[in-house]
Amino acid sequence: MDATEWTLDELAARVAEALEGPAYPGAPNGRVRDVPDARAIRWYSTIGLVDRPSGMRGRTALYGPRHLLQLVAVKRRQAQGHKLADIQAELAGAPDEDLRRIARLNEMPKVQPAVVRTKFWAERPASPPVPVDRLGGVRLDGGAMLLLPEIPTDADADAIRDAAQPLIDLLAARGLISHLSAETTE
Repeated sequence: MDATEWTLDELAARVAEALEGPAYPGAPNGRVRDVPDARAIRWYSTIGLVDRPSGMRGRTALYGPRHLLQLVAVKRRQAQGHKLADIQAELAGAPDEDLRRIARLNEMPKVQPAVVRTKFWAERPASPPVPVDRLGGVRLDGGAMLLLPEIPTDADADAIRDAAQPLIDLLAARGLISHLSAETTE
């Protein structure tokens, strides 16, 4: 079996793609969806019509090519008018070859390369350009904060606040901070 894994939404999209075209007439009545959505796929898994997820990535269930075969086979049988209980009896534990024949997927649909999603906290951040032993900051008017690689003295902080006033005015004019200058608070 292919090591490809999909999220529930990705699996649903692949099922829809596999059922596109004139060879699939859709469900014979209005009670059954033409293409299963995420909720239906979960339900099919709960009742044993489709295998449980093949794995987990955090709290995200992962599905593989066998799930795709099962879902497409189920929809094809439903389109032929078979009852879900009969489909379940036929497909329970069926080998992939049988599922592929029923699903009419001689060749698995072309798989797009999976987007690699990394967790931002799983990798060590790039080291800062300047070695920082201590990080200092100067609180500016309007809630802005200026971070510095060293802790400034009180005199440095006062001088920075005075020099930063044009920047504070610009940030306030653009709506990026609230404008609370020393003149308006006195």
